[in-house]
Amino acid sequence: MSVVLEGFGLAKRFGPTVALDGVGLAVHGGEAVAIMGPSGSGKSTLLHCLAGIMRPDAGEVRLLGRRIDTMGERERSALRRTRFGFVFQFGQLLPELPADENVALPLMLGGVSRADAVRQSREWFAPLGLAGMEGRRPGELSGGQAQRVAIARALVTRPAVVFADEPTGALDQATGHDTMRLLADATRHNGASLVVVTHDPEVARWCDRVVEVRDGRILPRPGMGGREAVTGEGGPGAVTRAGGPEAVTRAGGPEAAGRSGGSATVPRAVPGAAG
Repeated sequence: MSVVLEGFGLAKRFGPTVALDGVGLAVHGGEAVAIMGPSGSGKSTLLHCLAGIMRPDAGEVRLLGRRIDTMGERERSALRRTRFGFVFQFGQLLPELPADENVALPLMLGGVSRADAVRQSREWFAPLGLAGMEGRRPGELSGGQAQRVAIARALVTRPAVVFADEPTGALDQATGHDTMRLLADATRHNGASLVVVTHDPEVARWCDRVVEVRDGRILPRPGMGGREAVTGEGGPGAVTRAGGPEAVTRAGGPEAAGRSGGSATVPRAVPGAAG
């Protein structure tokens, strides 16, 4: 698989503190990469630089060969809205909007009409085990259900890369397990790459590769780590590149229904989605 996202020699300081010290990382198409490290190691700063949220002090970030770290804020904002998807620890759903409009929001911000955006967003609910919850507001959802809504929002624009910052950190162990399985498999079946920041080895095991960051540098690791080390699966060559929220029975199942609200299957890309 070709490289989709790459950082070269990334450096970032906050006053006297070195957050990144010449870091390089390449993410292949459809690959899931876990970035691990203790608090203050630089892992979240690395994600923010790769995602165009902040500019590195030195180095380059390229998406599909195009340099993004030199873009202006407006251009980077458009890139984050259309080519990247995001899942955060607490979901960051808008409390005043129902679930379907939360999912539709990136499409509407990109110029899709409200009616079309909501129609496209609703196609994700049944495959993600959320049938019947389209009109619920975030306060009416469980933690696992809210994260599934956040996953749908991240994928609705058919992004090239999904970034997840501690996506299971606010969930109990069982719900977090199901949420991470769904996130990893949904992104894989939609042909998107996944970059996950976590301190939890159980989260990292769902990824194809593990990168460890300490003191602003990537440490060498023997072997691949992640899913390949645990199950013998994964790696860029194992990726299925498909698209749309047609059910692909890979994630979820009866046990997921009991823990996170509704049975879940892996969605493929939405027909006609923006992006």
